[in-house]
Amino acid sequence: MSDQTAVGAAPSIPDDDRITPDILKIAGVVVLGAIMSILDITVVNVALPTFQEAFDVSELSTVAWSVTGYTLALAAVIPLTGWAADRFGTKRLYMAAIGLFTIGSVLCASAWSIESLVAFRVLQGLGGGMLMPLGMTIMTRAAGPHRMGRLMAILGIPMLLGPIMGPILGGWLIEIASWHWIFLINLPLGIAALVYAQIILPKDHAEPSESFDFIGMLLMSPGLALFLFGVSSIPETGTVESTRVLVPAIVGALLIVGFVFWAFRPKHPLLDLRLFKDRNLAVSTITMFLFVGAFFGALLLVPTYFQQVRGESVLKAGLLVAPQGLGAMLTMPIAGTLVDRMPIGRIVPFGFVGIIVGVVGLATSTDPNTPLWHIMGWLFVMGLGMGGTMMPIFTSALKTLKAHDVARGSTLINVVQQVASSIGVAIMTVLLTNGFKDSAAVTAGQAIGEAERTGAQPPQEALEVAQRLGDGFQATVLQDMADAFHDTYLVALALIVVALVPVAFMPRKREESKLLADEDRPPVVVH
Repeated sequence: MSDQTAVGAAPSIPDDDRITPDILKIAGVVVLGAIMSILDITVVNVALPTFQEAFDVSELSTVAWSVTGYTLALAAVIPLTGWAADRFGTKRLYMAAIGLFTIGSVLCASAWSIESLVAFRVLQGLGGGMLMPLGMTIMTRAAGPHRMGRLMAILGIPMLLGPIMGPILGGWLIEIASWHWIFLINLPLGIAALVYAQIILPKDHAEPSESFDFIGMLLMSPGLALFLFGVSSIPETGTVESTRVLVPAIVGALLIVGFVFWAFRPKHPLLDLRLFKDRNLAVSTITMFLFVGAFFGALLLVPTYFQQVRGESVLKAGLLVAPQGLGAMLTMPIAGTLVDRMPIGRIVPFGFVGIIVGVVGLATSTDPNTPLWHIMGWLFVMGLGMGGTMMPIFTSALKTLKAHDVARGSTLINVVQQVASSIGVAIMTVLLTNGFKDSAAVTAGQAIGEAERTGAQPPQEALEVAQRLGDGFQATVLQDMADAFHDTYLVALALIVVALVPVAFMPRKREESKLLADEDRPPVVVH
């Protein structure tokens, strides 16, 4: 496909400073699709303990694959989106993605085991993964380069609603109905999105497509899946030296390394690593990887902490997490406006200060007797930091690219974001599960609880531990679980602090956007 061809995007709108009604209508389609995709990540977080009980699964790390599988599927399909849009047309592909996501949601609601749920979540993720890059292409084409900061603020709406509404909606649906409804809720949303897209988005036309990088796909997709499978198997095997851990992890790592070498050979690779020659993209991507892996990996554990350590209901756990999203709601629109007025390097560090302060506060507040309002305050501070970090980093990655490279750059950073989230979830869950296993009291408590659920006789070793601790058994279990959460949050904090290194290299002087110099060449749908 020619670098100067945009397929099936919205018609060009005069590029002034106004956000016109035409842009708002198209933004409505994009935001609705993005909300479906992003909301489904956080709505499942509060349901992990419910899945553990409903499917009789002993390990949290096994249940967490319902999150990891979804985000990995998102990462796997994003690189294919550009080629598919060129082949089938953007509008048709966008509607197909919504349809696939909706069908996957209905199948998730009918899951009969944790294995079937993970499989259907992967199917759901294949549809959801195309919604964000396609939506970004449609919005960028409609709004043009002069309104990039406010464009990012509009696209940030789903990121605001996800952390706020996801846990609350998930907890409420589980409490008044059942876990099935956290997926069935997508059925009316999907139908509404399909109708809206059919009416609002202009008709598109498929064009002759560029060659597809089959070798790259065969290296990258299974490589990531195998590597993450190996990492996530550590808690179940109890050792890194297990064959179940080492074989898939090593094979996956070798496939990823093979892709890195291969990616510089074809003209149109699955992921265009040549774009890392752009300093801002490279720095922003490294920052995004470390930040997303740590932040979203730890964020997954917060509802679980409220349920397992504090004994809160699923609904209340969701409500207690809401301050994080509210904090982001305050700062993200401000940051989206500031990125057009001042250098990124003068905005992002302040966001990181908020995140670091919030995570430190969270890590020191895991004691079972800590007031809940105290924890909610730290979550709010974390949210303030997140709102001042995510969109500026994303804008910095794209702002100095030429117009015909924007879609490829957004593809690259979207993949990094999703992969980092998957790895972060896997690592943080592994650390927490191993922390539980290191405590004899927690292990005994889990064994006794499992026996009570199944009506079986508790293991003798567990009964001996409970008898030895006497009246302090329950308190010891809760304190040891709280300590495991504390240690996991400290690892997340360390990764966020490491991310300050690439943040120091972000531009601190104003740079002219190459989008403006190259604005006669519209954004392109490529992979």
